[in-house]
Amino acid sequence: MKNYLVLIPARAGSQRLPEKNMRQLGDKPLLGHSIAYAQDNGFSNVIVTSNDARVLEYAKEVGVEAIKRPDALAGNEEPVVTALQHAVNQLQKKYDAVILLQPTNPLRPEDLLIEAIAIFEREDCDSLMTVSRNGHKLGTISNNQFIPYNYEMGQRSQDLEPLFYENGLLYIFNTELLKQGKLLGEKNYPLIVDHPFAEIDIDTEADFKKAELYLNHFK
Repeated sequence: MKNYLVLIPARAGSQRLPEKNMRQLGDKPLLGHSIAYAQDNGFSNVIVTSNDARVLEYAKEVGVEAIKRPDALAGNEEPVVTALQHAVNQLQKKYDAVILLQPTNPLRPEDLLIEAIAIFEREDCDSLMTVSRNGHKLGTISNNQFIPYNYEMGQRSQDLEPLFYENGLLYIFNTELLKQGKLLGEKNYPLIVDHPFAEIDIDTEADFKKAELYLNHFK
């Protein structure tokens, strides 16, 4: 089995939902769900990277390593890959691969991580991402006209061509990819997740309320 590092990036400064990473969701802060998920799956090498003092303090309280992210790597336009590179560069120990858990996707199927790791190793891929099927009839609008994209008018929903979206539940990638500034490689495996938790990605108050509902009604 490869040597895995779990990274959880949680920057300060959310504009649409201020301080969301430390907002209480059920019995723990939003950030705490991703930490607990890694720990419950047997991972002790978990690192939180953040420029938020409250986040860093909480991480230490629950027994995981906290790395202060420089403010220069924490802006709204800054890609998450630079924060992950910074965190890995602070470590003396080397890891074969990284598991990325985003705090904004706090709810995950219990066995998903173990399944993902098994596939990652069996398929010998350089990265893995979770996806879910989009069953909507999609289209564009041009000159006030709706133009179907993935169907023809009148077509039944169950006959749509399968399309999938990146749900953000988890990512796994070789550390070598991260050194190149990439999270997804040429041998990227799309792991299909058919579970209500895949719908939760928290950016707004409405997203948070939906997460509260799903937390209490699904497992």
